[in-house]
Amino acid sequence: MHTSHGAEPPTSVAGRGRGIGLVQGVALYVAAVLGSGLLVLPGLAADVAGPASIVAVVVVIVLAVPLAGTFAALAARFPDPGGVASYVRRALGPTAARATGYWFSFGVSAGFPVLAILGAEYICAIFGVDRAAVPWLAFGILIPPFAVNMLGVRVAGWVQFVLTGLLIAIVVLVVATALPATSPARFEPFLPHGWAGVGTAVSLFVWAFAGWEVGTHISGEFRDPRRIIPIATTIALIVTGAAYLLLQVVTVGVLGARAGEGPVPLLTLAARTSPGIGPIAVGVVAGIVALGVMNAYLAAFGKLGASLASTGDLPRFFRRGVEAGGIPRRALLLTFVVAVAYLGVALITGGHLETFILIHTSNMVSIYAAGMVAAVLILPRRTVGRAMAVVAAVLSLGLLVLAGANLIPAALLAAAAIGVTVWRRIRPSARRV
Repeated sequence: MHTSHGAEPPTSVAGRGRGIGLVQGVALYVAAVLGSGLLVLPGLAADVAGPASIVAVVVVIVLAVPLAGTFAALAARFPDPGGVASYVRRALGPTAARATGYWFSFGVSAGFPVLAILGAEYICAIFGVDRAAVPWLAFGILIPPFAVNMLGVRVAGWVQFVLTGLLIAIVVLVVATALPATSPARFEPFLPHGWAGVGTAVSLFVWAFAGWEVGTHISGEFRDPRRIIPIATTIALIVTGAAYLLLQVVTVGVLGARAGEGPVPLLTLAARTSPGIGPIAVGVVAGIVALGVMNAYLAAFGKLGASLASTGDLPRFFRRGVEAGGIPRRALLLTFVVAVAYLGVALITGGHLETFILIHTSNMVSIYAAGMVAAVLILPRRTVGRAMAVVAAVLSLGLLVLAGANLIPAALLAAAAIGVTVWRRIRPSARRV
């Protein structure tokens, strides 16, 4: 059962000899972070910032270090299915925790249509399928990850290990074949859109480095959270940072000003440098990314949904499976409904993915800001985790300013959380006992 404010976290599976190990943990973290951004962000960032998009990647990598480290410290010390929302509850109270939970459950889920449509676009481009099939393919891509997670996070973890291994191997192949084709001339002018373009690219790349919070929701499923989570986070940070930086360099160096053209920029890069095997490799990457990222995130969505239900922030019907080792099937079904709804809106409105990326990232930034403030308040003083939390809190608040008007969806969800609090005060019978 999810804990109330100030209570001890739920019992972990640690010590029972079961649960997620280091290999599975690394795979889940890498998949959560090294995800759909591979397919679209190098091109989008190059389009808005030119060669200076490389600076944006470096900035976000630097930002990711304290963020990832703080989440690792929180997850290792307070294993809880509520994740960031549970830390916010400890530090800032139930209304802020409810808003944080809603940001993840109903805001971050705006990423589902991005994954599904990107995967469908790549399939159509590589196999010559008419783009009229994109809606059906996108819906089909949603189904397998939900089916796997219905079997439990441990099964999903081993599936993720296989998918992530294939993903890393193919990324190495694409980068290795593209590096010899890079041209120094394509890095001039370095700042074609000024520093404002770099700021926009940073906002986009928050999508790429979002995902560290996923481990907080499944921390209770690790065999030994205090040992495994920090190691898995460190390995994942090195792998994902290197992959995004190298991909941005080769995207700019090979494609130049044309990097942002077309819906499948990574396919353009692969076709330019390896016309035989490149497109096939990218097709495999697209499939792995679309399935793998959903698989990794759904473990978090399910546990959080059940946790929110156990605290009364969602209907109690969805709380089943909140305990360590439990499978939150009802909460997963709720997430599936939300994902399908977002996909429907995306398809009806023309499938403009940048809008959904920005909705997703603005909610992530809100979660990160709340989580880092909570971390400063609840992590022990004079520890590395708290020191990183202080740095990450400042950086996250800066990202809030950078997000600007894109924070409107997050503000609406926060208003909904406040509305629930007001309703409970007006209707005492609605309060949780």
